[in-house]
Amino acid sequence: MSVKNKKSRGRNVNRTELAEINGVSMPTVDDWVSRGCPVIQHGARGRAWIFNTADVRSWRDDDIRAQTSHTGNASKSELLLRKLAAETEQAELDLAKAKEQVVPVEQYERALTKAFGEVRAGLRNVLPQRAARRLMGESDETRFKDVLREEVDHVLEALADRDLVEESDIALADDEGEGADGE
Repeated sequence: MSVKNKKSRGRNVNRTELAEINGVSMPTVDDWVSRGCPVIQHGARGRAWIFNTADVRSWRDDDIRAQTSHTGNASKSELLLRKLAAETEQAELDLAKAKEQVVPVEQYERALTKAFGEVRAGLRNVLPQRAARRLMGESDETRFKDVLREEVDHVLEALADRDLVEESDIALADDEGEGADGE
């Protein structure tokens, strides 16, 4: 169906092609149309929807910018309320930090790396050995899958019962460099 549009850049495509090109579902295209997406021809019984890809791309860029900024048509009172909300959120974050209810991203990343390393090691070391013994001579595909699923669940349950990360594993570099007297 794609036809080159002589008036502008881009191609004229139907609704299905537009969804495929943009990697979205048909309901998403319908949502775009309801929000003002440019349409060359509205579909009807026996008549296809027609969109120009360049026009839709331009509209999407504008739509994304509008959705992320939220300040385009905001009144002064709306902007003041947003500022107050942002200040409140910052104060709550500062309080949570003071109460040590949040951790720096570096600590969180270190903890996740350690935890996923433990999971990986558990799956690679335990799973093949246990599964191999149970599957020796097995030829039924369903049974094979069931045993593997059971063994994966067994390893994950065992890992869930362990402390995969200890406080010393996620200490920040500052903490590691402290002397005996805490300085």
